[in-house]
Order: sequence, then structure tokens, then C-alpha cells
Amino acid sequence: MLGLWHAFIETPRMKLKLQIKVSKRSAYALDLAMQPIPLPIRIDDVRREGDTLRGSGSASWRPGEKVRLALDFSEDTFQGTIDIPLFGVHELRGARGAGPSLASPLAEEIASYRKPDEAVLPRGEADIRESVEALLGRLTLADKIGQMSQCMASNFSFGGAVDSDPPEKLVAEGRAGSVLGAFDIRRVFELQRIAVEQSPHGIPLLFNGDIIHGAQTIFPVPLAWSCSWDMDAIREACAIAAREAAASGIVYNHGPMVDISRDPRWGRVVEGAGEDPYLGSLIAKAQVEGFQGRTPEELHEAGTMVACLKHFVGYGAAEGGRDYNTVDMSEAVMRNVYLPPFAAGIEAGAASVMNAFNVYQGVPVAANVPLLKGILREELGFDGVLISDYGAVDEIVQHGHARDAKEAAKKAVDATMDIEMVTRAFDHIPQLIAEGKLSESQIDDAVRRILTLKYRLGLMDDPYRYIRPELEEQLHFSEPHLEASRSLARQSIVLLKNDGTLPLSGDRKDKLALIGPFADGKDLLGPWQFSRYQHETVTLYEGLAAQGYAPDQLLHARGCEVRDPIEGGIEDAIAKAMQADVVILALGEESEMSGEAASRQSIALPDAQLRLAEAVTALGKPVVLALTNGRPLTLDWFDMHMNAILETWFLGSQAGHAIADVLGGQYNPSGRLTMSFPAHAGQIPIYYNHYRTGRPVTEANAGDKYISKYLDGPNEPLYPFGYGLSYTTFEYGELKLERTELPMNGTLRVSVEVANTGTRAGIETVQLYIQDMYGTIVRPVKELKGFARVRLEPGEKREVEFAITAGDLAFWSPQGGCAAEAGEFRAMIGPSSRQTREAAFELTEDEA
Repeated sequence: MLGLWHAFIETPRMKLKLQIKVSKRSAYALDLAMQPIPLPIRIDDVRREGDTLRGSGSASWRPGEKVRLALDFSEDTFQGTIDIPLFGVHELRGARGAGPSLASPLAEEIASYRKPDEAVLPRGEADIRESVEALLGRLTLADKIGQMSQCMASNFSFGGAVDSDPPEKLVAEGRAGSVLGAFDIRRVFELQRIAVEQSPHGIPLLFNGDIIHGAQTIFPVPLAWSCSWDMDAIREACAIAAREAAASGIVYNHGPMVDISRDPRWGRVVEGAGEDPYLGSLIAKAQVEGFQGRTPEELHEAGTMVACLKHFVGYGAAEGGRDYNTVDMSEAVMRNVYLPPFAAGIEAGAASVMNAFNVYQGVPVAANVPLLKGILREELGFDGVLISDYGAVDEIVQHGHARDAKEAAKKAVDATMDIEMVTRAFDHIPQLIAEGKLSESQIDDAVRRILTLKYRLGLMDDPYRYIRPELEEQLHFSEPHLEASRSLARQSIVLLKNDGTLPLSGDRKDKLALIGPFADGKDLLGPWQFSRYQHETVTLYEGLAAQGYAPDQLLHARGCEVRDPIEGGIEDAIAKAMQADVVILALGEESEMSGEAASRQSIALPDAQLRLAEAVTALGKPVVLALTNGRPLTLDWFDMHMNAILETWFLGSQAGHAIADVLGGQYNPSGRLTMSFPAHAGQIPIYYNHYRTGRPVTEANAGDKYISKYLDGPNEPLYPFGYGLSYTTFEYGELKLERTELPMNGTLRVSVEVANTGTRAGIETVQLYIQDMYGTIVRPVKELKGFARVRLEPGEKREVEFAITAGDLAFWSPQGGCAAEAGEFRAMIGPSSRQTREAAFELTEDEA
């Protein structure tokens, strides 16, 4: 009875598909997924009675509501009942196997609507301009405001409830130009057909979604994949996500998030690339190219989607790490730290940008003319679609910057906002124009940008070109996509500590105790994903079993829940650990503990997990900590007591296989941290590229009092930016400069010899940092300016070379704008931001 089963439910609202995975460890478990609503359910109350397998239980649906079900499985069929809030009680009759797709009947129906690909050719810029102007001339003011307005596909909400008409009414009346949250391809088709056949001008809709780290095949969360430092793999992950999403009709991504973040209390660090603007810029570029393609023409292809850079700008600096909180920073910090990834994404061709929720210089970004119109539009040259974040226009009032929604709409339009996400403040635009507070030419500019994007996507020539149910079945959760997810997941794992316990014995003779809430749990995908295949997520137990460990070698005990103890849980864990040769503690955060609106005052593991770890380590067995989480954590106790620590993050659909690959040594860990791990939460915010103070702490003065240090702990993080261990060892030679002067128009080559001095092949990420010793404004103690991922066989040596130009040394200052300043610099090369070799050089005004 193990494996996949399926059943269908007919409701007055929609047809639902239920898919069930039956698995067995020491006991049976049922993992359920519902389509098109991505609702994962796990039932542990399962028992075998003769030839029948019976399962019953409940799971959370929404706050205060439960899904309840009772199922009986026989050899080839099952039956039972399910009670779903909003849908009622339904009888279930199902069979073995994954079952046919819900979208299969749509494939034949859509064929008569969709044009052949060869009939929808990309238009040239002049053709698009002419077509847009012709259409714009036929639109009424109401039609134009409709294009600037977005609605939800259903009553599902990403924020507070919005008082609005049903989407069918809004679309039919031409009062919505885009739709958010259409999780079902049939819903996309339904609403698109209403737009084309019923709205005043038949203008197709844009369908928007948050495709943050995968559509149906889920990849590591962005903070995790940033630790791979592999731009090609990140680009491919985004390309796969785009192909899967676009096949379902989702053409406009609310991602990537390119906010720099230095405070791990902020839940949304999980969506970004960490604390460094240089690396963050490279990753922003890779993500845009993955979602949209490398050229403007590729956006027209049916397997790409709009990339929307968010959140412009400074959102990652929310005070206290509390989401939606105030941001207060200088222009120099904004331009030198937070702006570069956006500039890189815009240069890569990002077709959309989303505003940040925060204020900048006291003005909410959604209404900030100097930021949005000045820097984004005029300075960076962005001419794409600017979309508000969810409710951000209404929130101009909440911030205290506008009297009411009408004034908020005026301020947003003045700031060149094109689309209002979901809320309806833009309905006040006609009155504002009548009063002379806005001009219709401002509205024309916004609608011109929206229509241009729809032509670039090919929607104006074939509104149904992205609705491809036949491709859904081919692409979603396909083997090539799963293999790509597993590969990137392996690269994303960071080995934080190892005394030789890892890798595990290659002969598979050891007994392993898998202990903790993530030992056999499927909550490994992380936040911001809506996969219908969550029930097929590979657990750590399943990953190790696939490596060849027999059931009697894998002793599993949950021990505790993520936040709460289990009665008898620690006793069970100790009993299993006593029988084992090696204990793997699988601890971490639930997905809901990271992401939007998931800020934490304490970034320690919950107390129930610490109590479990204390009990297990007291046995004296070798203990490996495998962490599942979406932010840096405080791990000082674990650093002192664990034999090895693997930071695995939320790794996605193939998480269990990837972790097992690293634990067993089939993959030598190569990940490097992109956010510093504090030794204590009192150090936050902590980041490597900080400024020097007037009284910096050094080895020589560490015992003095009147210097910038803590009385009760170190200044340095526990694990710094760029840090990560390997199963082999690498040695660095002396840093070599080809000369000691770099002219403004020249190039300086700097190199170092790196040798693999261990017994395994491995990848070393050689990192180049620069320190500007003095300037018109103070400069960071070091800044990442280059890196090289080098694979070396045991005993192999390689010269790694970097080229430095004046452009690499440029920064923004109030006096000089963005420029490099002549003076003294230090080049530093090493395996992390903490451990480097250095040499000095001079940047000169004239040719050397």
C-alpha cells in the first residue's frame, strides 16, 4: 500500500484533486496534497488491520478551522470521507497512482483559442510603439485606470482583507488589468476569457505570482542558493521556475527580492542574497536573466516571465529587524549598499520594479518622488512597469503622509507608480484629474508602459499563449527539474564545523539515530512556495535510506516538535541514540518562522529543541547537527557541543537527497555563507563590511577599556561572511601584485596560489576583498570585489588571478558622486572575509 494514491472531489465551487503518499518507518504515515489549492496535510494516526490500512485525523486549514478525514485503503482502492471548510463533507473513492491531471480536459479546449507559436512573432519597438499609441487613443479614462489596477483571483489574501468587487465583475468591466494569485491554470483561462470576450476593449490580463524559489519543483530558498556562489546554477533554477510557472499562465513574477539584509531577525532575509552588495548584484543579474532571458527578445518566449525587482529600496534595513518597520539611513549608505543590486537588475533588463514598504528620508517609498521618479526612472533609466507592493498605496495614509486614499493615489501617481496591487485607491484618479491635481498625461505614461509590456510578452497577439496544460504535465516536478534542484541544494549546504565525524562511514555499517522534528519531516521547502507536490518532498530519512542504509540502521525519534516538547519524546530519543554509532540531530525552524511577517526577537532554536539536544549530547555519542532554517541563528552552545554542524537551510523538493549526499560524502560541501552568524543576538546588526571606528579593537589593544568593544563578548561573528568548510583542506600562498601602482585607466593583476592539501577533490571559493584606506567619506574595512570557484584534485595547485580596475574601487560620495579616488588600497585574498592575505597598492591619477 506504500506509494501514491489519488481521488477527485466535485464541489459546487470547483473540482479538487486529492493526492496521498503512503509511507512507513516504524509506523505508517499519510501525506496529502490538494489541487488546485496547495494544502499539505500529514496524518500520523494510521494503523494496519489485516488487509486494510486505516488513517484518520485533522490538519489546520485556516486559523480556527480544520480539515478532517478518515480513509480505508485496500489492495488497489481506498474510500473514506473528508470535511473541508468552505467545501463541506465529501465521500472519497480513489485508486493507486498519481492519477490524471486536473488540467487534462483543458488541453483540448484551449487548442481552439491558442494560436500556433510561429504565428505570434516578436514585434519590433517601432511596431509596439505605434500599436500602443493607437490603442491608448481609444481608451477612456476609466479604461486606463483599469489597466493600472490589479485584483485577486479569489478571496485568498496576501495581506489584510480588501473591500472590492468579485474578480469576474472587475475583469468584465475592464476595471482590472492584472490578476494576482491564480494558482489554477483553469482559473487563468476563465479570467482571461472574460477579459478578452467581455471587457470593453478585450485587453488581455497579466497574471502575477510570487515565484520566489520555484513554481512546482521547489529549489533552495534564495538565501540558501546564494551560498552556492554559483551564478550559472542560480540562473538555471530561475529559468526552470519560469518555465513551470509560464506553462500555467503566470507571466509576471513578484521576484526576485534583491534587498541587502544585515539583520537576521528580519524574516525576509530568507528571500535575499545576504549582506553583500557586490555578490547581491551578481545574483540579481543571474536571477533576472533566469526568469526573463539574457536578451530583451527572450521575454517574448512562452517559457520566460517578467522579473520584478523588489523592494526598491532599503527594505532590508527595517529597524529592529521588524517587518514593515521604519528605515532611516543616509544617502551614502542607500547608494553604496542597498542600491547596487537594483542597478544590476535593471541593467540586466528587469521589466518591472516593486516599491518597498518602508519610508526613506521620512517619505513612504510608494510616494517618494526623488526615489522612484528621480533615482529609479531618471538616473537608472528604468522605463518598465513600477508596481506597488500589496496595499502599499493605501499604507501611505497609515504612514501619516496622506490624509486619505485619494491623496495617497495622487502621491503614488506623482511618483510614477503604474500598477496598484489589489487595493483601489486609484479609483480616485478621475476626481483628481477633474480637480487639476493630476494630469491625464501622467496616466497615459503609466498605461503606455503597461501596454508595452503586454505587447512584449505577446499577449496582445495571443492572450492564451501561456496557458499550456500539456506543458504543465511535461514540466512540473519533472525528473530533469528535480535533478537540478538536488544539484543546487547540494551546493547550498554550508559545513560550519567538523571534527572528522563527517563524512559518514562509506561502508554503511554504522547505525544512525535520526532525531528531531526535521529527521523525517517534510517542512523542508521554506516560505513563499505554492507547490502542489509538497507531499513528495524527500525527507532526510528517505534520503539516507536511498543511500543504502537499511531500516534497522536508521533509528528514528522525533524527540520534540519544532516549538514544543512531546510527552516521552526525549526518553524515546535517548533510547534510540544509545543504540546508534552516530546521532544526527535534525533541528531548525518551521517554514512559518521565516519569510514575510516572520520577524523574531530571538534567533536561537526554540527551547524544546535545545532541551532535546542537551539530553542527546550528554550520552557522549558523536553528534551531527543538520539545520533547517531560513536565517542565521545563534549557535554558540551547539558550536561548543556538536561534533559537526551542517547549515542546510530550506533546500526544496530534493532536500533529503541533497543532505544525505553531503552527510555520506557523495558530495563534498562547498557552500560559503552570505550572511554572518552572530555569536550573540546582542551583536545584531552584524556584517563584515562595516566601517572602522575612531577606536577600533585590535589584537594589541583588546585589553584596553576605551575602545569600541563589548564587555561581555566578542565583536566578531561566530561564523563570518564567506565562511565554509570542506572535507578536504586548502592552503594559500602569498598574495602577488604585478606592481604596486594602478593608474585610473589601467588594470592591476593580483594572484595567489591555492593548493588542495587534503585527500578529496573539492571546490574552494577564493575571495578577493579590497580596503580603501582613506577617502572623502569613510570606507568599509573590506569589500568583496571578486571571487573564483576553483575545483582542485588532491595535491593539485592552481594560480588564481583577479584583475582590479578603478571601476572596482568606485563608490558614491556627496562630494564626487560615483567615482574612484586616488590613494592607498589593500588587496586581500582568502577563503573568507575573516581569513585573508593582503598587499598594498596605490591608485594614481596618471599613467604609471
